[in-house]
Amino acid sequence: MGDQGYGLHPPTVQRIAEEVKSVHDMGVEICMVIGGGNIFRGLSGAAQGMERTTADYMGMLATVMNALAMQAALEELGVFTRVISAIPMDQVCEPYIRRRAVRHLEKKRVCIFAAGTGNPYFTTDTAATLRANEMACEAIFKGTKVDGVYDKDPVKHADAKRYDRVTYDEVLAQHLGVMDASAIALARDNSLPIIVFSLDEPGGFRGILAGQGTYTTVHS
Repeated sequence: MGDQGYGLHPPTVQRIAEEVKSVHDMGVEICMVIGGGNIFRGLSGAAQGMERTTADYMGMLATVMNALAMQAALEELGVFTRVISAIPMDQVCEPYIRRRAVRHLEKKRVCIFAAGTGNPYFTTDTAATLRANEMACEAIFKGTKVDGVYDKDPVKHADAKRYDRVTYDEVLAQHLGVMDASAIALARDNSLPIIVFSLDEPGGFRGILAGQGTYTTVHS
């Protein structure tokens, strides 16, 4: 959503697509999982009195809208993509079939996984970890507004300390807020490293793969 309070900010979508293309051009196979908080967030809907299950399904539909926007931006740059939804909606995207998704990766297409896990009460963080395991990914790259994991919110606290490396257990014990607990536990159980970096840093995604930049690695 860029600097807006909500919705889609086309220049931001374009910038992220260019970041993804720069990594795709390196020959890296990419799976993307996109949230929907810029349009609707299930937890905030539930907090306002809406039934949690309904609110979560609305959040999942929001992720599909974001995924389609990212697909359009990537294909405009000449990167072939497939939007793959955990909730079947055949007119706009493919249903999630693991072997088909693997085949897309083999053909060097970017796979954008939408609608989370397809289940309420699970975040897109958990969906990302689940899909990363299913697709045999080597790492999860979590793009955020800050350049890593801090002991407290760096926006509110000037003395916040950034970690270069932190273990899954430390994240859980200290409630560091990298991802929700179920996502961290799933990554830990499968020894899947999580790289937390700033999505606002131009060239940051490609830079990390080249061994540069500032980020935090969550590991076993």
